[in-house]
Amino acid sequence: MKPAVPKPVSTALLSVGVLVSFSLTVHLAASQRGAPAQPTAGQAQGRGGGAGGRGATPFGDGPWDLGEGPNRVHITVVTKGLDHPWGLAFLPNGDMLVTERPGRLRVIRSGVLDPTPITGLPQIRAVTLGGLLDIALHPRFAENRLIYFTYSKPGTGPSGIPTADTDGFEEDPAKATLAVGRARWDGGGSLTDFKDIFLAQPYYGGRGIPARCCGQGPADGSYGSRIAFDKAGYLYVTSGDRNYGEQSQAPGSDGKILRLKDDGTIPLDNPFIGRAGYRPEIYSVGHRNPLGLTFHPVTGDLWSSEFGPRGGDEVNRIQAGKNYGWILITNGMHYNGEPVVRGANGVPGFEDPVFFWAPSINPGNLIFYNGDKFPAWKGNMLMATMTRSLLRATFDAQGKPVTQERMLTELGQRFRDVRESSDGYIYVLTDETAGAVLKIEPGK
Repeated sequence: MKPAVPKPVSTALLSVGVLVSFSLTVHLAASQRGAPAQPTAGQAQGRGGGAGGRGATPFGDGPWDLGEGPNRVHITVVTKGLDHPWGLAFLPNGDMLVTERPGRLRVIRSGVLDPTPITGLPQIRAVTLGGLLDIALHPRFAENRLIYFTYSKPGTGPSGIPTADTDGFEEDPAKATLAVGRARWDGGGSLTDFKDIFLAQPYYGGRGIPARCCGQGPADGSYGSRIAFDKAGYLYVTSGDRNYGEQSQAPGSDGKILRLKDDGTIPLDNPFIGRAGYRPEIYSVGHRNPLGLTFHPVTGDLWSSEFGPRGGDEVNRIQAGKNYGWILITNGMHYNGEPVVRGANGVPGFEDPVFFWAPSINPGNLIFYNGDKFPAWKGNMLMATMTRSLLRATFDAQGKPVTQERMLTELGQRFRDVRESSDGYIYVLTDETAGAVLKIEPGK
């Protein structure tokens, strides 16, 4: 089935939907192609993943009751006191592990944030949009106590994995890369048995950045970094283009969606195995900065949300070996006004997005709701956004998008991550210096 792209009712309606600061439901009819409004002059959205949170503006204590009818929700603060929380993982007993982008790993026990961060992390380059990013538990965590996390690794010290790429710049910390770390955590105050199981190639940044097209942003951005395990125990990793979009189409570099075994080695059935010049970990090609990754709980399909340049943010259904177009194709505009090489949609050999937004919506992580606390939302897509909303999208019986609603706008918070707990409640992370974990329940 060819993915459907929601078509705006009008340019004016979509522009209002982005600018209005209160909750707005936008009903969009599914169609094969759309021509969304372009960003206004001077907008610089989506450049590297949404830094935001310039100051530690106090956030209220709640609770809040928002919305109407089946969309009425009750929101409570689980904890505050977090600095740009990025990723959340539920432990078997319902406690939570939360990463903070500045480089701290925190645990929330019975709804209370432990004031002391967990130790044992590696050296992290927490600059601009780099830092400690996503986190996931091994599917057999209850047995092996293994956790996985992504982070920006500076180009100093031993790499842990011998490659020719690391030999010449160990004195330049700014020449960094995305790393996937694995460690054991017994529930105490420190990690043990830490190991980098994967390092994206090549390292990039620091001195001698090559000439790039299109007015792209800083090297300490666009790391991607979401991780998710499938039911067979394979680990999928989003690797961003680091604002060097030319690498997204280069077969010898990461900046793709990747597929690994749980020890970091390469599955023999990966789609580019044996193809000359391609790195064997590559699962799909042509991604800019994928900041969301999830498996549909019913179909098993892999979905990803992705930052575009000025506009052109996307949600894609990811298929092995497919090319999603960046930097040759986008529904957005390059920052310096250069023309897009191959245009937008319907280009042979490239996959169209299921959703795209122009102007940008600044997507974070996404899930498909499968719990029983919100029966009207069963099968809906929920996506955190850094345009201060939680997006809910519905689909028809054929899987085509039908409606979109931007929720929680009244809170005025940037949302980085969204997760569903085992008991069907929804949790979001606010991407703020004064960050928080919020719980969403049915309205009262």
